[in-house]
Formats: sequence, structure tokens, C-alpha cells
Amino acid sequence: MERSQLQTHFLKGTEYAGATPEALPADASFRRYFRLHGGPNPALLMDAPPPQEDVRPFIQVGEHLCALGFSAPRIFARDVTNGFLILEDFGEATYTRLLAAGEQEQALYELALDTLIVLHQDARAVELALPAYDRAVILEECTLFPEWFMPWQGLKVSDEQIASHCHIWATMLDAAPASAQSLVLRDYHVDNMMQLPERNGVAACGLLDFQDARIGPTAYDVVSLLEDARRDLAPGLVGQLLQRYQHAMGLEAEEWDQFMHWYHLLGAQRHCRVLGVFARLSQRDGKDVYLKHQPRVVRLLLSHLDQPCLAPLRSWIEQHCHAELLDLSAGTSLKE
Repeated sequence: MERSQLQTHFLKGTEYAGATPEALPADASFRRYFRLHGGPNPALLMDAPPPQEDVRPFIQVGEHLCALGFSAPRIFARDVTNGFLILEDFGEATYTRLLAAGEQEQALYELALDTLIVLHQDARAVELALPAYDRAVILEECTLFPEWFMPWQGLKVSDEQIASHCHIWATMLDAAPASAQSLVLRDYHVDNMMQLPERNGVAACGLLDFQDARIGPTAYDVVSLLEDARRDLAPGLVGQLLQRYQHAMGLEAEEWDQFMHWYHLLGAQRHCRVLGVFARLSQRDGKDVYLKHQPRVVRLLLSHLDQPCLAPLRSWIEQHCHAELLDLSAGTSLKE
């Protein structure tokens, strides 16, 4: 049965049998979303085709977040086998749209950060059977930079370079201090958050994308929010928000140093991974829309390299691709 036929068959068995689907802009993944017009409640249809996608983690994490008092979309109907969900529709007020319309940046980011603070303070957050975001996963993701980004920049990459890149990441991870752990949503940025003004407290922050969640270092989602590939924050705002997090979490000097060690380490790792993912989306999937963000991601990566904990990565980059990164950070070698 064709995908469109499966979709029609699924809808016929729900309260949205008479609804009209309106396709929404494509996702970076294989998922597609449709706004359903004419149903009993505002709703979206998620089409997540197996085997490329699996709706079970989305269901598991979303229901856990709702149980903790956060605003993930409620699920009105599901077909796990074929990868269809009917979800609560939070509307149009994504952070991306609000910021583009001139909404106050600091207030939105404080709400998003406070959501992480409440999550990180809740011991129940980790009471979920999820894989760990640990050394093995981080090292696996590290290959994206030499395997996809560097060839996209026109560089020839040997197996030895890939191996040395992974080795320096292993060295840095082994030298890192212990980290506080929590539920890591993984894609915590302005495209995946919404303002829900009718709700109170952190429930006013709608959470959209969390199916890749794991249990891991608390710094990951903080750096994901504050060092967004898609936009620059106002000067000084990142520092203010980091101080807000430190104060709310009650982190003393030594604990804060440990947190910031992971902030820089995971910031650099995330930026390397994102550079590889964006290059792969272009080369493999024909999705070039993300390439416009590459110069910003490079600048964010370079901003971390003066940290002592990242000295091995800085040396590796200076040896293998520093000139190309500098060109791209200035926008002089952007490939579209």
C-alpha cells in the first residue's frame, strides 16, 4: 500500500476522518507534518515512515515530559506500526517566528532556559529507559566532521586523519571531569520551541522535537540553546543566561568549572557534528537550505578552541583544516 493510502486509512479510523491535511514545510529528517483542518481539536499529523523513522521514542519521551509538567504535544491517535501520530497542534508561535517578528529575545530565552533548569532539578527526569549520551555515542558522532564536512570543503581525508580525529576526542573525553546527568532533549533550539501564553510557568514553553532524547550531561541542551546554528544572540545575553543557570542550579565555583568544562567540550563537539550533518544533508539528501548556517557554526566552533580542555582539537584543526574553516567563517567559501 502506498504511503498516501496508509495515511488515508489511518485517518479514517480516527476522529479526524473528515479532516483535510495541509502539508507543512519539510523536516530535516524523513518525517513529514500535516495540519489537519476540520477535526474536533487543533491537530497535526506526523508521518514518520519506517524503517527510517520510529515513533516509539517520540511517544515515550513526550508522555514522560507531560507527566513531569512540561508541554509536549498530547497524542490523540497513533499507528506505531506504520509510523503515524495525530498530535496536539500548538499553533504558529514558534520561537523562530516570534523572534523574526520582534518579540523580546531575552524573555523568550529565559523561559527556554528556565525550562531546562526545572528539568535538570527534577530527579524524575532520568527515570526513563533511554540510551545514554555517553563516550561511545559522542565518539561515533565525531566521524561526521572528517567524513562529511571536510570533503564538502574540498579536502581529501584519509583513514588516518579520521582515526586521529576520533583519538583526540577520546583523549579529551577521558580527561573530562564527572558531569551531572539529566534528560537530554538533543535538539533544543528556536525551531523546536513554541510560546504557549495561556499556560503558566515553564509549561508556557512548548516542546516539539525530542525523539532523539538520551540521558546525558546537563550542559548539552544549554549549549544547544545558547549557541544556535540558526541565529546569533544579542551581545552579552549568553553570559547573562549562563549566570542565571548557575544561580538557579546553585552551582559553586568547582561545580561551575566542571559544568563549563562540559559546556565547551560539548559545544565544540556539537558544532563539529552539525557541520557534518549539514554537509551530509546537502550532499546525500539534496537539502541545501542548511548550508547558509555553516559560517555561523564555524565561528561558534572556533570560539571554543582557546579553552585548555580543547587544545588537542585545536592542534588537529590547525594541522588539517584551519584555513578552510577561517574562509568559511567569513562566508568566503560558502557552497550553495
